[in-house]
Amino acid sequence: ALPETTAPAAAPEGAVARVTGTSGSRSLVAGKAMSKGRAEAAAGAPRILLKYLQDQNRPYSAQDVFGNLQREHGLGKAAVVKALEQLAQQGKIKEKMYGKQKIYFADQDQFDTVSDGDLQSLDAKIVALTAKVQSLQQSCRHMEAELKELTNALTTPEMQKEIQELKKECASYTERLKNIRAATNHVTPEEKEQVYRERQKYCKEWRKRKRMATDLCDAILEGYPKSKKHFFEEIGIETDEDYNVRLPDP
Repeated sequence: ALPETTAPAAAPEGAVARVTGTSGSRSLVAGKAMSKGRAEAAAGAPRILLKYLQDQNRPYSAQDVFGNLQREHGLGKAAVVKALEQLAQQGKIKEKMYGKQKIYFADQDQFDTVSDGDLQSLDAKIVALTAKVQSLQQSCRHMEAELKELTNALTTPEMQKEIQELKKECASYTERLKNIRAATNHVTPEEKEQVYRERQKYCKEWRKRKRMATDLCDAILEGYPKSKKHFFEEIGIETDEDYNVRLPDP
């Protein structure tokens, strides 16, 4: 038989009510605060949007305006659409259909008329600023390359350490050279020439004997039924190539 279990005691109704009431009160307060913030943002939306369109002086859709200002001002999309339509109805901005969506832009009549001379002056400034930007970009690329080179270079402590190691190595070579110069058993030019002549003699004999052995093996292989490699293994011939040895240049 299963052991009897004791049911948990029910919480007092008053305690549940207090907990539920506290959570509900907090949610209600938070909701009221959010609603108040949205209402304040929506109330100021026409002023914000009018200033934005006048400052930018370029066409925008409602989605573009919402995306550009939502984070900074906390405007909802519905508030943005409503404010744009309100400004258009009041004649403060212009509204046009572009395909299936509406485009909004500042009323151009509020801006001063620009003369041809002013346009030419602006064009000249644009050209000058463009050249300045290109020059700065080029300088920036040079600086980045220089920075990369400096970053990859040795640091001052590393360079000092390498200098000390090179000084030790140089001192070692200097001592070695000093000992060589002080030695009395120098090789004379005649002895050196004799060594070269003997080397040439032995290398010539080496080529001669290798050629004779090669010709002899080729003659035997003409009637040999198996491969050259098998023939060399059978009679125990070892070649220079087996030991990575080659004849010196003449």
